[in-house]
Amino acid sequence: MNDAAEPRPLVTLTENAALELRARLAAEPQAAGKGLRLYVEQGGCSGLQYGMVFDEKRPEDLEAAAFGVPVWVDAFSANYLRGSVVDFSDALMGGGFKITNPQAASSCGCGKSFETASAERAAS
Repeated sequence: MNDAAEPRPLVTLTENAALELRARLAAEPQAAGKGLRLYVEQGGCSGLQYGMVFDEKRPEDLEAAAFGVPVWVDAFSANYLRGSVVDFSDALMGGGFKITNPQAASSCGCGKSFETASAERAAS
């Protein structure tokens, strides 16, 4: 038996997130060939912030898919997003897309930016 831990998936979409993304893609006239690009960039009140756009696949992208929705992540972002889960809620309060990131040591109140444990240690 192999005791090595299974590598975490790149990114996972919940069924609710995939349903919402498919509906939004279907409503976009130029959506053919596009999928969800999930990325991380410098900024936000916690140091790094999430971004999501509909985009075409680039040659260097890492790819995931869930419930028929392609998800593309660049190599830089993959370092910060591996194992993350994207969910969607249409609740009146707190609704929208939410990313649960196992690598985030802390997040801001809005949930759009985060800090990793290594960044948190470097600031200490």
